[in-house]
Amino acid sequence: MTTRNQLMRLRHTLGAAAGATVLLLSVPGSAYAADGDFSYTYSDSSGAEEQATLHDPASRRCITLPEAAQEYNQPPAHSPRNRTDTFAIVFTNADCSGDEYTLRPHTGVAGERLKFRSVIFH
Repeated sequence: MTTRNQLMRLRHTLGAAAGATVLLLSVPGSAYAADGDFSYTYSDSSGAEEQATLHDPASRRCITLPEAAQEYNQPPAHSPRNRTDTFAIVFTNADCSGDEYTLRPHTGVAGERLKFRSVIFH
């Protein structure tokens, strides 16, 4: 009987360990987000300039800006300000395609001449 009890304990222990591992892997951590704000300027439907900010944006995932996503219907965004703790790479087209420009962490800025539609944080 001791062998059967030992096997039952081992099975329960392994099940608990597997469950804990799954929980640890499924909880997003700060490694998956850039800390800080990324702001930019865009034109609304009436042509007025507006500011938008991404707070603690996801890292290593392309973000197409909703205010500038449609190439033929919306003008691109401009004047990015990277106040996150990671590099921001802005792209001239949606889906992180086209020409790219890298903004440094914390102090990366560009002027009105830099036009972009998407960004990724590394």
